[in-house]
Amino acid sequence: MTYKIMVIKIDQRSKFAVEAQKILTEYGCYIQVRLGLHEATAEICSTDGLIILEVRGEDKVLNEMMAKLNGLENVTAKIMEI
Repeated sequence: MTYKIMVIKIDQRSKFAVEAQKILTEYGCYIQVRLGLHEATAEICSTDGLIILEVRGEDKVLNEMMAKLNGLENVTAKIMEI
């Protein structure tokens, strides 16, 4: 079985995550699993975040989603298969 994983890095997430979320909602039916990570303690809450997705679907659609995410300011997305 092959898994497709998309990793999305958002810098200044409080400012730029809203637009990324709109795209993730648009492609929600292609997302199997979603995990959001950022450093958070009692003293600090990181401004950068990482979203890890297990995605499914045709490469054309997944590449379209990745291109839209990469088109956003301060957002970087990459897909890998394992």
